[in-house]
Parts: sequence; structure tokens; C-alpha cells
Amino acid sequence: MALPNELSATELVAQTTSGALKVVDVARAVIARIAERDATVQAFAWFDPDALLRQAEALDAAPTKGPLHGVPLGIKDVFNTRDMPTGHNSPRYAGSQPGVDAAAVDVLRAAGALLVGKTVTTEFAATLRGGKTRNPHDPTRTPGGSSSGSAASVADFQTTIALGTQTGGSTIRPASFNGVYAIKPTWNSISREGFKMGTISADTVGLYARSAEDLMLLADVFDLDALEAPAPTGLAGARIGVCRTPMWDKAMPETRQAMAEAAAALGAAGAAVSELDLPASFAGFADAQLKIGRRETRSTFLNEYRTTPELHEEFKARVEHRDAPPPSEIREAYKLVDRCRALFDDIAAAYDVILTPSAVGEAPLGQDKTGDASFNSMWTLLHVPVVNVPGRRGPSGMPVGLSLVGRRYEDRKVIAFAGRAGAVFATP
Repeated sequence: MALPNELSATELVAQTTSGALKVVDVARAVIARIAERDATVQAFAWFDPDALLRQAEALDAAPTKGPLHGVPLGIKDVFNTRDMPTGHNSPRYAGSQPGVDAAAVDVLRAAGALLVGKTVTTEFAATLRGGKTRNPHDPTRTPGGSSSGSAASVADFQTTIALGTQTGGSTIRPASFNGVYAIKPTWNSISREGFKMGTISADTVGLYARSAEDLMLLADVFDLDALEAPAPTGLAGARIGVCRTPMWDKAMPETRQAMAEAAAALGAAGAAVSELDLPASFAGFADAQLKIGRRETRSTFLNEYRTTPELHEEFKARVEHRDAPPPSEIREAYKLVDRCRALFDDIAAAYDVILTPSAVGEAPLGQDKTGDASFNSMWTLLHVPVVNVPGRRGPSGMPVGLSLVGRRYEDRKVIAFAGRAGAVFATP
């Protein structure tokens, strides 16, 4: 019989709202799991078991029960929290107590979620330098980043759902490395108020779960857009494009194999699978994105630069705009991105979803770096919804996720197809 911390959010809510399971029992199961695994995984920047039990008791005594009643939630430590410190993995913010919830945390708390603690992030969620968190499948490997602890805590049954963020690949890449579901929703469809941002035109709130059904539950909680037309009810006849992107030469053998096997499995399930080659203008997208990121982080980290002499050299370089392109090139970069967004909406209209890589390959060995975001960044700045679908494995037995992508504001459609695709992606 599954322990409470091993249940899906959907299963948990059914039991906690019916009275079959007390939230206190859920909290105790979470505490036991973290006690067992924390020395290995190190997913949390802040965790207080006594505070968790008090919160669980309050939820059990609450006269009304929300749609996430008692569901254990991990919160990336860049989101403000009213009753927990928010440290951003930065010495300047160690022990900082904002005293107010970020908008996304506020929504989840109001829905009855059980806030387990603050999960580890890379510094300001804006660097590839790794933190203390380890991959639960193999502690010698990175869990990815910057949402390192969120992905690892869900994968290791320390939380059931978790909040992340994504500027390049900070939600989807860790989901791939840890073998869980995750969505990078349509840009700004979930409020960004109250978390530390780096690149304003890209940063997006991300969500982790262990099933597509749970992602749909979160879509309900955050009131994501309803579909304008009914989505197909199965894979038979679904129109699926296979997009390797201009970054395909970076794909490792396990990602190439996973893409080929997934496309074949979708075809065998009755989907109409076809190749999608993006127009030539997308070849310049990565360069444009790099320029935009450099420009926008100049202003977002200016206050840290002016107030924190010990700030890491990486952030100083961004604020000082070292080797930065002139404004004329920045304007052209924004123009290219705007054109590609509009063009992609039209291209994607011919498909139900688009299959594309989630990561270069398996999680790399070591914790110094959190991996390569080459296959994520374009979709982030295009503002489209992306769902990581687990199921495949690489030569070392590590997870290799694949992404499904859709048009802006068709998040629910992508989630629905992710659930169907997950069943056929799973490695026997």
C-alpha cells in the first residue's frame, strides 16, 4: 500500500477531503521521507518539521477544504513566503523574512496546499553553477537547475507538487533529469509577483508533479485558459509534429534515440506524425535570445551590484554589460523574437502538439554545472506552453524526458496530450 507521500495530488485530495486521511498523517510521512533522504538528496534550503505539523493540524481543523487540501508543496527559494525565509541562495538574503507570500504561493496556500518548505535554487535562479542538491536517481549527478530542489523533491516523494521558475530551461531540464512531469506555462499566465526575476521577457512560473492529471489539477487552481475547441480524446488521428530545432547537433545519442522511439510509439498509437522544420528565421533565435538576456539582466541585478561588493563576478559582468552588443543589435533581436512568436503561432496551428527534446541527454555527472538549456530557451522566449513527459531512459539508466509544445494559451491541450503520450513513452 502506498504511503501518503507517494500518492498523487489527485489521490491525496480525494482522501483528505473525504476524511479517509488526515493531513497530519501526510505531514508525518513527508517528515519521515525527508529524514530518510535529506543527507543524500539535499533538496531543501529551509525545512521545519514542527512548523509543518502545526500547518497540517490547522488544515485538518479548517471548516472548508480547498482543491489541494493537504497536498505537500515545495516552493523554490526565490518565491517570497510570509512564514519562511527567502534566501535566493545568496549570502545577501540569508535569513531574509519577506513577511508576505508571492502571488503563486498565495494561490496555492488558499487552495489548501501543505507548504513543506523552500527548495534549493541556484543563486537568484540565474546561473548554471550548481547548488547542494543531488539527483535522487544517482547522487553523483546534477538534478539540473535552477529549480534543482523542486524537481528532486517531487521525484524523491518528499513533496507531491512544487513551484519552479524558468528563464531558459530551469523547469523543464530538471524535470527531464529527475524523471517527473512539469509544465512551463504560457508566459505570464501565472502571476510573477513576488519572485526574483532575471530576464523579464522570459521568466515564467513553472509547476512540477508526478502525473499529467496533477498538472491539470494545478491548471484548474491557477485558472489557466479553457480550450476554445475540444481537444481530441485520444492519440488516434492526433496531428503531432516532430521538431528537432536548430540546436539538434547538440543532442546526445540518448536524446536522439528517445525522440525516434517516441515518434514511432505515437505513430503506432494512431497519431499522424510528421517532421516539422522551422523556417530559416529561427536559426538566429538563440543569438537574439542571448542578447536580450544580457540586456535585461543588466537592470534586474543593478541593485545587487550597487549594494553587495561580494556579488559573484558572473553577475557583475552582466550589470557592467561586458562584451554587450550595441542598442541597435538589441532592437533587431527583439524584432526577430516578435516575428518568430507570431510565426510560430501560425505554424503550430497545423498540429495538436509538437514533440521536441527536453534536454541534451541524461543528467551530467557532478554538481558544478546544472546542464545545457539549449533545447529549452527558444520555447521559453516564444512564450509557449511546454510540458516535460518522462518515460524514456538513457544508457546509464537515467531519465530522458521529452517535451510537448503548443500554441500560446493552449496549456490544457498540451497537458492532456502529455498524459496520453506518457503512457506510450514509458520504457518497458
